Amino acid sequence: MPLTKSQFREKCLKKLSSSGHIRKNYSTYLLNRSLLRELSAKKRKNILFYYPLQNEADIRKVLQKMRKKHNVFVPFMVGKSFKMVPFRLPLKKKKFGILEAGNTLRDIKKIDIAIVPVVGVDGNLQRIGFGKGMYDRFFEKLQKRPYTIFIQPELCYTKEKICDAYDVTGDMLLTPTKRIMNKAIKKRK
Repeated sequence: MPLTKSQFREKCLKKLSSSGHIRKNYSTYLLNRSLLRELSAKKRKNILFYYPLQNEADIRKVLQKMRKKHNVFVPFMVGKSFKMVPFRLPLKKKKFGILEAGNTLRDIKKIDIAIVPVVGVDGNLQRIGFGKGMYDRFFEKLQKRPYTIFIQPELCYTKEKICDAYDVTGDMLLTPTKRIMNKAIKKRK
């Protein structure tokens, strides 16, 4: 019986919830160091980050560092998707326990880099998230596809191609110990 997307998501969520506290702290350190190195190598100014939930990789240190010299945006939930707003404090707790920056009247349409949390990744380097489809809807609305870096606190990858055509595809997957590039996208550029 072939692996389904929902079965793989469930497997990955179990793996994420079972990682220990000390291991998680060290993994966070390694991941932040790798992400900072990747972003420093790219000379792009407009970056979409996410503000981490409990099971997501904690990239707040990189977010704080990058906001000093770059335009940093975070998601602001609107209906079944989100829009980008400038990252500014204080953050307020919203739906699903997500901390968000305040809303803005600015209509931000262009970003150079998107940092996206993933639960799992398939053989096409397509994202398996929490199952709400928010990032899929958001990326569909963008005029130009940004360079997309998937972030995972624990590697959860399958070589099988189980995602749908509308699922977001990444240019790179970063975990505390792995860096996987999407060769198919590299060929298209």
